[in-house]
Amino acid sequence: MSRKLVALGVTAAIAAIVASASLFTVNQTHQALVLQFGEWKRTIKEPGLHAKIPLVQNVVLVDARVLDIDPPVEQVILADQKRLEVDAFARYRIVDPLQFYQSAGSEMVVEQRLSAVVNSALRRVLGNVTLLAVLSSERAKVMTDIKAQVNQEAQRFGVEIVDVRIRRADLPEATSQAVYQRMQSEREREAREARAQGNEQAQQIRSRAERERTVILAEAQRDSQVLRGEGDNQAIRILAETASKNPDFYGFYRSLEAYKAALKGDNTSLVLSPDSEFFRYFDSVGGPAPRR
Repeated sequence: MSRKLVALGVTAAIAAIVASASLFTVNQTHQALVLQFGEWKRTIKEPGLHAKIPLVQNVVLVDARVLDIDPPVEQVILADQKRLEVDAFARYRIVDPLQFYQSAGSEMVVEQRLSAVVNSALRRVLGNVTLLAVLSSERAKVMTDIKAQVNQEAQRFGVEIVDVRIRRADLPEATSQAVYQRMQSEREREAREARAQGNEQAQQIRSRAERERTVILAEAQRDSQVLRGEGDNQAIRILAETASKNPDFYGFYRSLEAYKAALKGDNTSLVLSPDSEFFRYFDSVGGPAPRR
């Protein structure tokens, strides 16, 4: 009885070993190649539990997800002879596991080869466009052209390029410094031009103001001369009328004018005879002294 139990246990163990060697699982993130002595038998893309011939067939799992390619930074020369340091990346998917396995064998190998392909496509496409196209809305078309060229090369590896993008595109350090210096020189030139234009406008404004000042002063002097002449004319006319009506008052007025002119200073001294004609109005309050 014990021998039968041992035999059943051994048989069950062998069956379990054979079953475990015959069955394998493919999850949703992978696809599988079934090989028999290195020769392809079938490709499994559906997830689940599958069977194979134990000890004769083996399974190679291939990633079914979208994978990344991060090539090194590449320096390219654009159509307008501008140099750019381009940092790009690509995403790919393995669509033909058998061709991928036969041509590359591993993801590391295919990524190395596709990195070179991406950089070559970058140089070819960007070499036909200008810096303005890279920085404008035309960039989407540029990336589409790069993706198309990379896909042509990627097909022989059994992969499909999902997307190609430029992460960063910078001018080389030496070029950047030259551009900054040129921008600084341009701004300084514009500043000098602005200052020169401002000085010219200021000079024009000063000249115009000076001309207007001269005109205003000349007109004011002209008007003052006219008014002064009219005033003198009226004064002469009034004096003439006064002299004709009252000669004594005119004489008195003229004497007052003479007093004012002669005694203008603070320390004015006159040495005259008391009975001089000059003081004839000082002799009496009632009127001029009689002539002698």
